[in-house]
Amino acid sequence: MNRISLNKGLKAISAIDRDIKAALAMYGKPKAESQPAGFDTLVRTIVNQQLSTKAADSIMLRLCRLLPELNTASVLAKRKNTLCKTGLSQRKADYIRGLAKAIQQGTFKLDALADMDDSSAIREIVKLHGFGEWSAQIYLLFSLNRQDIFPASDLALQIALQKIKHLSEKPTPETARQLTANWAPWRSAGSLFLWHAYRQMRHKGSSD
Repeated sequence: MNRISLNKGLKAISAIDRDIKAALAMYGKPKAESQPAGFDTLVRTIVNQQLSTKAADSIMLRLCRLLPELNTASVLAKRKNTLCKTGLSQRKADYIRGLAKAIQQGTFKLDALADMDDSSAIREIVKLHGFGEWSAQIYLLFSLNRQDIFPASDLALQIALQKIKHLSEKPTPETARQLTANWAPWRSAGSLFLWHAYRQMRHKGSSD
């Protein structure tokens, strides 16, 4: 999401949600963030699953050293055990090879995602082994620059929403969707802000 869209979205949301308006004054605006669309970003999404940023970055660095040209052909040219020497688990190596094979065989048309609506694109991505709805939503938000994505199952978003909305407990994904439904069609901007607010909350908590 670019800066213009982010600012427009936050302005629209804060005009209808006084809690977000107050939180923006407290935490400030997030940075506009995006990632290039493509195979390497989907690979990184797999690598990042259930790992710290530092650990995932280390594996990606080793993977890129092993495969200077990270593409479907280079992945399929390596045995799974060779990929695992970078720190990948057996399962994640299977997922990455499965992604490469699906693209190469044409059962997953990566370039076609850009022309699909959000729901259709998410359905196509979750057909792949290793990709759930959250991973698909993250790809749409950061790589396809879709403006109305809210990954309701994301723990950080739920925690930030709990604090900003003054809730007694962390909202369920369904409750989080209900609380942010009126943010449409700017829920991607709202998601970026909640992640930003969550990081600010953690930083403040660690410095208290």
